[in-house]
Amino acid sequence: MSPNHADAPGSVRSASEVNERIRSLWLRTGGSLSAQEREEYELLVVEWATAIRGEVVTAA
Repeated sequence: MSPNHADAPGSVRSASEVNERIRSLWLRTGGSLSAQEREEYELLVVEWATAIRGEVVTAA
């Protein structure tokens, strides 16, 4: 992930936190991702999807 990723390995962020990181990435890059940024984006999307599933299961 990005070099400034300060979260501890294995930490769990909420879907809204991850969504904010995704939005920030797109704003920071002006909507054009480098290969490294694309990799970060893909990891964030996977993390977001996992968080959404976890929130839905918890709510059920």
